[in-house]
Amino acid sequence: MYRQTHRITFTAAVLALLPLAAACGSEKAGTRPAGADVGGITGVHWAVDGVTVDGTEHDAPAGAYVTIDDNGKAQGNYGCNHFNARASFDGDRIRLGDTSVTEMGCEDKPMKFEETLARTLADGALKAHVDKDRLTLTTDGGDTVRLSKTEDASLLGTRWNVTALGADGVAQSLPEDAEAHLTFGEDGRVTGRLGCNKVTSTATVRDGNITLGTPSTTRMMCDASLMAAEKRLLRLFDGTVEYRLDHRTLTLTSENGESVTAVAAE
Repeated sequence: MYRQTHRITFTAAVLALLPLAAACGSEKAGTRPAGADVGGITGVHWAVDGVTVDGTEHDAPAGAYVTIDDNGKAQGNYGCNHFNARASFDGDRIRLGDTSVTEMGCEDKPMKFEETLARTLADGALKAHVDKDRLTLTTDGGDTVRLSKTEDASLLGTRWNVTALGADGVAQSLPEDAEAHLTFGEDGRVTGRLGCNKVTSTATVRDGNITLGTPSTTRMMCDASLMAAEKRLLRLFDGTVEYRLDHRTLTLTSENGESVTAVAAE
């Protein structure tokens, strides 16, 4: 199946957020006006479950999230691109402004969700409602963003489901039927699946890097798209990759600049 990958230089998410950034330019980052009530929202990693716009539900791709710290700094992932913003609070309402977004390109599905989420988060002040481990943000027009609290994942012992491959500033989602995941064990080994075949190898973690040994794999043949993704994942081995762990998202970057993005399994 042909899958189109886009390279973008200025995302629709940025365009949607520019008017909001201008409107909020006079507000001080992290300001909490009298009566502000942000209890239970800041300092939490909120995974985006989905967005409802005009009565239509849109499920979030894996890895979409929002965090806000006590100083009003917001960051997250729209579904493809990462963003940073400033959050201001007024009672039970949150407004995001001065937003900057990375310029990665992904396939159609995550990009469409990204544009929907970015527009909704930029739609003025959002009413926030926390119910235990759930957060709902509601626009004045009744559209909602649904989020749930998630705990940080450990590098070791977690099953990391691969969601995207990147190179030269372009991210590409894996084929829908690909089963690619890696688990780094306490015993210095990594096991998993590369999209078609199972894999095992050594893995030495040190100083923000993982040195991967020669991979041992099964020898099944699958669809061409799966084999192409598997071939790219195999390039991680027999070398050292830099890893970045952000709550429940893991990014591996090889010495030649290729990257793998994975999210912790639920």
